[in-house]
Amino acid sequence: MDKAIFRTRELTKIYRSGDVEVRALNGVDITLYEGEMTVLLGPSGSGKSTFLNIVGGLDTPTSGSVHFGDEELTAYSERQLTRYRRDHVGFVFQFYNLIPSLTAWENVALVTEVARDPMSPDEALGMVDLGDRMTHFPAQMSGGEQQRVAIARAIAKRPEVLLCDEPTGALDSKTGILVLEALAKINDELGTTTAVITHNAAIQAIAHRVVSFIDGKIAQIKTNETRIRPSEVVW
Repeated sequence: MDKAIFRTRELTKIYRSGDVEVRALNGVDITLYEGEMTVLLGPSGSGKSTFLNIVGGLDTPTSGSVHFGDEELTAYSERQLTRYRRDHVGFVFQFYNLIPSLTAWENVALVTEVARDPMSPDEALGMVDLGDRMTHFPAQMSGGEQQRVAIARAIAKRPEVLLCDEPTGALDSKTGILVLEALAKINDELGTTTAVITHNAAIQAIAHRVVSFIDGKIAQIKTNETRIRPSEVVW
């Protein structure tokens, strides 16, 4: 039986502004499994990013529970959540958040200096096919190359989980496919559990499972019996 890496039960997040109450998540029950790639689909405001931020330890729910393996994240203190993020989770966002004054190698090395069992920056950059761009600064790289540096930085600490929020959102189709190929390679070769938020429904075909969010709830979970390669995605 597949091992559960995340289990959420009745996960609810309410944001309040004055008298206005917004239910970003409204009772989400889901299990994500070790080693799988999951695509999270849904319109803006459907709860995808809120869900990802909570399982990643960046935010806390209003009610409900999240388990990471046998540990209950929702019982963690801020210090425990910080350690959880540092040791177990890699994040990739739409915007790359690289330090402009550092080379690609140096941006990745920032993470490897504090990780428990890191791979070398050379190895991480090699995983995303940027071995020949290690000494380049962000301003000398394309958007897709910068995003792949961000992915290398995220995986260099060997996280069990890679959480990606619109990683191709700022990229054209050709560049986006290169980024998806990097994510698929990491999932296949390292077995890293990977969750990818996207507005682009075409991307769902590369995943093991597709989770559709609407109005803070899960509308559908679909298993892809046959997956396609990122190079086959039609934008």
